Amino acid sequence: MRLIMIEEYNEKTMQLARPIYDRHRRVLLAAGRTIHPKYLERLRQMDIKYLFVDDFISEGITMEELMDMPSWMEATEIVQKAFEGVKAGKPLNLREIQKLAVQLVDEVSRRKLLIIMPSTSLAAELRPYAHAVNVAILSLQLGKKLRLNSLQMRDLAIGALLHDIGKVIEGDEHHALKGFEYLRRNKEISLLSAHVAYQHHEMFNGEGGPRKIGHKDIHQYAQICGIANRFENLISEEGIPPHEAMEALMAKSNIDFAQELVHLFVNTIPSYPPGTKVKMSDGREAIVTKIINHMQRPYVRYLSTNEEVSLAERPNLLIISVIHDTDKK
Repeated sequence: MRLIMIEEYNEKTMQLARPIYDRHRRVLLAAGRTIHPKYLERLRQMDIKYLFVDDFISEGITMEELMDMPSWMEATEIVQKAFEGVKAGKPLNLREIQKLAVQLVDEVSRRKLLIIMPSTSLAAELRPYAHAVNVAILSLQLGKKLRLNSLQMRDLAIGALLHDIGKVIEGDEHHALKGFEYLRRNKEISLLSAHVAYQHHEMFNGEGGPRKIGHKDIHQYAQICGIANRFENLISEEGIPPHEAMEALMAKSNIDFAQELVHLFVNTIPSYPPGTKVKMSDGREAIVTKIINHMQRPYVRYLSTNEEVSLAERPNLLIISVIHDTDKK
């Protein structure tokens, strides 16, 4: 199995590996089938940008590092119901959000690596909620790297899940402030969680918003969420490959985000997830098969010989580019 951009899909060689859901979270296309051109066009109209597929070159790649689809969709549904309830003027269903936060903390804590599924693999109406889940997963992995305790991880998770709650209150422009004002009125929500919503668009150099505070005044949880939020937007909404998204984050070290947090993030989240087709420094094409301990030095399998090598054990062998298949023939 591997993740491709929808433009790379070839019905002659590929089958859908994960189901595609419509805006009501119903299965639109089931796994294990090819996608007819008219359905492919419908997916484009839905602005779905990514597909999980099985093909010959990805044989044997399980992508066990992914959160399972039913759990991810359930988490997305919990966030959706919470946000839609707030939009309708109902009290926030905090109990469900708290339960989800605990589940995500447990999921991240017991696994070496948890790779997110881009929110743009779903219908547009579901993306804000899948985005919140993804940002929480990414944030928690950085929190784990920082050795936060279970209570701190829960507060971070709740803040990340609700970081955009202000958007359903007053739209995008003032969502950080409105989200904070809403969350801090709920005495069951930690003030630290509320500050994640308040400060996730503040920047290290003081040029962010809404208060334009500098790095010393930005809470660490908010910086973590800010990095996760930027990364998820880059790979999902902008369709930038993870390694390029990492480069974009590194370019903003000590400008938008604290350098030490960006460095930790780069060493926590892989730039080349399993299933990524790559060109190696020896000129040969390969596919990333698995990640054991070194996030940026995965195992790759040469497409010409099926030989698998660990880049951690071959320091002189480098990935020089990602290959995208755009030939439809």
